[in-house]
Amino acid sequence: MKGAGGTSGGIGSFFIGLIMMCGGFYMLLNAIKITSSFGMGHSLYRMGGMNLTSGMIMIPFMFGVGLMFYNAKNIFGWILTFGSLVALIFGVISSINFRFTHMSAFELIVILVLSVGGLGIFLRSLKTIDSNSLS
Repeated sequence: MKGAGGTSGGIGSFFIGLIMMCGGFYMLLNAIKITSSFGMGHSLYRMGGMNLTSGMIMIPFMFGVGLMFYNAKNIFGWILTFGSLVALIFGVISSINFRFTHMSAFELIVILVLSVGGLGIFLRSLKTIDSNSLS
């Protein structure tokens, strides 16, 4: 009978590692608080001495959408629209701040042991165990 991943690694180790890993990563992601400084007046990019805000990025987007509706074959309208969307998405992503919540050293150690230990057990279960090395 084959084990996890078609190897002789063991199904029990697979599920124990998977449960530990999922629990640890859930606790780790649950301990992260996300804030954003994104807004219509907030500077997304700096070009030279000028700040480029998210509202300013919407101006070429509006012209691009207008050009696309006027003539769908106009490549300049497509470039303006999707270039503005890409700039807006990168601006939103770059304005996100990640912070850890207050936790004790014990909680952090539990999170790390569950995450990394579970990952190790999970990956070990996918490795073929040589039956000659067991005796």
